[in-house]
Amino acid sequence: GSSREHAPWGLQDYGFDALVAPSFADIFYSNCTKIGLLPVVLSAEDCHALAQAGAGEIDLERQEVRFAGRQVPFEIDAEIRHRLLGGLDDIALTLKEDDAITAYERERERSGPVTTAL
Repeated sequence: GSSREHAPWGLQDYGFDALVAPSFADIFYSNCTKIGLLPVVLSAEDCHALAQAGAGEIDLERQEVRFAGRQVPFEIDAEIRHRLLGGLDDIALTLKEDDAITAYERERERSGPVTTAL
């Protein structure tokens, strides 16, 4: 499959909220998390057991996948987990820093002619 943005977009458009696999390419994993699609890495054995169960539940808050009476933990970067739980994308994270950005822009203003005006 493709690691470009269209691969996770296609999966999300098809109705997927999460994916479970033994591994993901770094670019694909990053692109998934940027659009709110949760990639969960489990061992091959746990992935097989989940497939055999036919259904499962992923709990991002507890960082576990539940199926067939089992609870299997998974790891996820704390910042990615925070973004996914909060529904935050890169723009939302940037906008949270609006006051700091405004202060920076105000402090960096220089006297003289404006060269950015159209």
